Amino acid sequence: MKDEKLTGKNLKIIEAFFSDSPFRDFTVRLWNGKEWSPTGHKEDKFVLILNNPKTLAKLLYFPVDRRLGEAFIYGEFDVEGDMFWLFALENQIERKFKQLAKKPSFWALIFSILKAKVEEKRLSGKRGPAKLRGKVHSIERDRQAISYHYDVSNEFFSLWLDDLMNYSCAYFRNWNEDLNTAQRNKLELICRKLRLKPGERILDIGCGWGGFLIYAAKKYGVKGLGITLSKNQYEYAKERIKREGLEGQVEVQYRDYREVEEWESFDKLVSIGMFEHVGREMLEEYFLRAYKLLKPGGLFMNHGITRRVPLKLPGRWSFSNTYIFPDGELHSISHTLSVAEKVGFEVRDVENLREHYALTLKHWARNLESNREEALKYVDEVTYRTWRIFLTGSSYGFATERFGLHQSLLVKNLPGGKNHLPINREDIYRNWDSSL
Repeated sequence: MKDEKLTGKNLKIIEAFFSDSPFRDFTVRLWNGKEWSPTGHKEDKFVLILNNPKTLAKLLYFPVDRRLGEAFIYGEFDVEGDMFWLFALENQIERKFKQLAKKPSFWALIFSILKAKVEEKRLSGKRGPAKLRGKVHSIERDRQAISYHYDVSNEFFSLWLDDLMNYSCAYFRNWNEDLNTAQRNKLELICRKLRLKPGERILDIGCGWGGFLIYAAKKYGVKGLGITLSKNQYEYAKERIKREGLEGQVEVQYRDYREVEEWESFDKLVSIGMFEHVGREMLEEYFLRAYKLLKPGGLFMNHGITRRVPLKLPGRWSFSNTYIFPDGELHSISHTLSVAEKVGFEVRDVENLREHYALTLKHWARNLESNREEALKYVDEVTYRTWRIFLTGSSYGFATERFGLHQSLLVKNLPGGKNHLPINREDIYRNWDSSL
């Protein structure tokens, strides 16, 4: 009898929230196998499976980003099919919650479910939420934040990244290109925008597993230094550079961008997917240090995620801040470039690769899902599910214009506003070849 009542109450909530949803290609399956689909439903893009009678009430009691993510990673609900479409319900939930939250009958229904004494299934995991210590964006705390995200398992990341371990937006010259090709395209595009020449010295800020350094050294003959705060990335990149026979030409070091001495001048600078970790209060120091490290006439390619509208949700209620990128901050491209200009850079080229990142993340999510059994050899189920919902939700965010990905080419001009850049951009795309 208790189960029948809980079933009826859940179905009543489902009907209230989703009966008028513009997106209708999904089914909700309850813990006991009973199903609900919207009127006009034609096919299932996904099936939402509620594993516990209380799952829905707990989600809708306080429907914030973190709660949704935690409910998934700890197994309170599952998704069969393409999880990408799950996020198409976000606006519907937000809209209906604003309406229903004004009604006492809604809260009476929610609380009656929450008070029920039933056994609930829940996964346990070793990783848990990030617990950082110290001043936000101090070097020591940034080390903790980077380690939390990147020092999970090199083997785990290798299952779904490309063969150069690029953990940033790829560049698709057509929408059918495979991930390996698209990631090499990205590296080639950056090298061409920087107009790299043999013998030039380049600094890669946040070099990851060394993919850009290796590509630029082998293809363009540059000398390079990469820095990272991930010990796993540092060890991997150092070993790969040795394996590629590039010792003496490029190197990687375990240190922060603020620890690079100003006397270490470079012809070119690049930052690919590290910018999101800098923080709003540190932007001026970040760009000023880059400006001082560049030789006059030097170029800086800053490749990072942007967000037009600042996140209003407090960090403690953000799933990403708690389980993915602790202390991560996204900024508008307009604010970012205004700070870069303030320290002395001239902005020469800006390109938004938003759709490319949506597709990159889809590739990653599909690779991860298809390698689930192998992934569980290196991480637990909770960690696997954390990356599954993160990658898929991020793909939806880029596809729907919630996030952007901007490549900004900055120049430290010579006296009199002179530089060595060509008069147009035609050279970037001429005789394209991204193979090694």
